[in-house]
Amino acid sequence: MKHTMQRQLRRFATQRPYQIAAASAAALVIATTTGALLATADDAPASQRTATTVAEMRSDTVASLGEARDASPSASAAPATSAASPAAKASSNPDLTRKPEPPKPPATKVLKYEYEAQNTYYNCGPAATRNALSATGIDRTQEELGAELGTTEMGTNSAEDTTRVLNAEVKGAPYRTRMFAGAPSPAQMDRLQADVVKAITDGRGVVANVVGDATDTDGGWHSYGGGHYIAVVGYKDNGRTVRIADSANPADPSYWITTIDLANWIASRGYSA
Repeated sequence: MKHTMQRQLRRFATQRPYQIAAASAAALVIATTTGALLATADDAPASQRTATTVAEMRSDTVASLGEARDASPSASAAPATSAASPAAKASSNPDLTRKPEPPKPPATKVLKYEYEAQNTYYNCGPAATRNALSATGIDRTQEELGAELGTTEMGTNSAEDTTRVLNAEVKGAPYRTRMFAGAPSPAQMDRLQADVVKAITDGRGVVANVVGDATDTDGGWHSYGGGHYIAVVGYKDNGRTVRIADSANPADPSYWITTIDLANWIASRGYSA
């Protein structure tokens, strides 16, 4: 007996530390489990108590693992992101390089101007130029403008002269001359309409050199066989009809005429717009 105990002590002493720790942990589990089992089921056989204890340990282990899985975040769940998609970014960011579209001109506009009848039979050129300039706030006499235009008793030479003088008076020299070699084409009529709308929208009167006869929208008849200058001071219906300031007759200083009739009235002459 003495020798047997000595051999066991020597064997126990030679065991590795981790084996001792494992054996101690196992003994602690068995002792704790056995104590709990004995406290609740003292009358059960030992084999039954052991089987019950093992089953309870397995059940507790499975439950703990399930709870751990439920508490941990799901691996399949996609992380939330606040980044907007490229399409959303494109829609929320306007194109700052694009130039804004200019506002559309009004359908109707008539300039505020100061009418003056021509003071000589040949001063229609200076009078029409003066009436057009008055819409921009420029005040010149017919004599001053006649000298600049080169007007004589034979009248004013052409629309080239009225364009030159208008640009000398108006800041930025915005006027351009349009000449008709003969009867105006549909494209030239459209050009006249666009030029009148632009000039009037910009606050500038137009000067036209006409010849022959024309009838206004009220049926009034206007005849200038030797040629005449008139000012265009307004439009309506998006430029299809224009307002004329006519210096020839102070009793009939202004009237409306269609743009097509005005274009035919300018035939073989020109205008400054």
